[in-house]
Amino acid sequence: MPAPYSTEILRMFALHTQGLGVGSMAFGGSSLGGLVSLVRRLGAVQIDTLQMVARSQYLVLWTRLGVYSVADFDDLLFDGSDRQLYEFWYHAACVIPVSEYRYGIPRMVVSGRRSQWLHEKRNRALTDAVRDRITNEGPLSSADFADDQVKRGSWWDWKPAKYALSILFDLGEIMVCKRVNFRRYYDLTERVLPGWVDTTPPSWEEMVRHHLERAVLALGVCLPTQAGDYTHMKRTQARPIVDALVDEGVFAEIEGQLYDGTITTLIVHRDSLPDLERVAAGEIQSRHTTFLSPFDSLFWARGRDEQFWGFKQVLEAYKPARDRKWGYFCLPILYQDRLIGRFDPKLERKTGVLKLKAVHLEPGVKPNADMVEAIAQAMRDFMAFHNATELVVEYSTDKPFATALHRAVKGA
Repeated sequence: MPAPYSTEILRMFALHTQGLGVGSMAFGGSSLGGLVSLVRRLGAVQIDTLQMVARSQYLVLWTRLGVYSVADFDDLLFDGSDRQLYEFWYHAACVIPVSEYRYGIPRMVVSGRRSQWLHEKRNRALTDAVRDRITNEGPLSSADFADDQVKRGSWWDWKPAKYALSILFDLGEIMVCKRVNFRRYYDLTERVLPGWVDTTPPSWEEMVRHHLERAVLALGVCLPTQAGDYTHMKRTQARPIVDALVDEGVFAEIEGQLYDGTITTLIVHRDSLPDLERVAAGEIQSRHTTFLSPFDSLFWARGRDEQFWGFKQVLEAYKPARDRKWGYFCLPILYQDRLIGRFDPKLERKTGVLKLKAVHLEPGVKPNADMVEAIAQAMRDFMAFHNATELVVEYSTDKPFATALHRAVKGA
């Protein structure tokens, strides 16, 4: 029996497949082609509304590419003459390559069958009226529809027209064609989706197999139970198909050592095995230092953060302030193949000040000059991406490190 792959090899391989090993050159730089190539490699990029710094969908690309043109990315998503990406459900609300569109159709069909909303006659009439207005007037947002309903008490208690828009979106009848101040504008799918896109509906099993293959290609290596996590698929639904793909030789089983020393069986897509061997031979190494979004796809396989890195990724934005240990919107710090800490940033956009409200290093991390300089270089690039001109560190669990980091950033 071959020796189990070490934890270091496993995590370097995972970082490589996620585009986090060497930075932008893996995708041809930050050109339009590089942006599309990156999203295709990841399968999808999660969208989120929080904006203490750049929103997550933009931050995930910076993490891998460095400074790039956000306008170019938006053009790929919203420019009808060159649309290569679109918004739909994947792991959550995500930016997805339009070449993957057909694999979202079965979900649209199921959404239509299960929607309780459309069972009521008045709701069907409202949905028809919303669709008719978009047909006749062109792109509209929820703000373009009047709301005569009595004031609602909860933030998730949407006005009826907004819910009708969400139903039409889930059914695939309308798509997001643009955003203005992050507000969605919808138009008919036939007017948004490029004509060259394949819209042949796959069977449900074909869709599941496709998503699982794409997930394992993007993850690199994971437990068999984690493959479905990437597309937010129920593990009980995914597991029989994963087992079948193992039996067919599409997924290869390997033995690997986890962070706590446990030896376990993991899966790798057969097309990725040559890269795994290159990592094991030392031909591919992790040299990238960067900061990760809390919604980064590196963390979509539940539990892999602790299994490979001994690091617990936590988003505390929705906790009461008194219950937060790390901060509101902490970004994990990737140094080569290790997750060595996290910081809680807040960008003051009017003044150009980037505040690190808290900086935490993981237990046992002893920063040296090389680590400080690598993180400082990443921080300078992070500041340039955000048009920040000044760095302020408000608190750190390791004051000498924070001082050295601030000095290195300021000195440059």
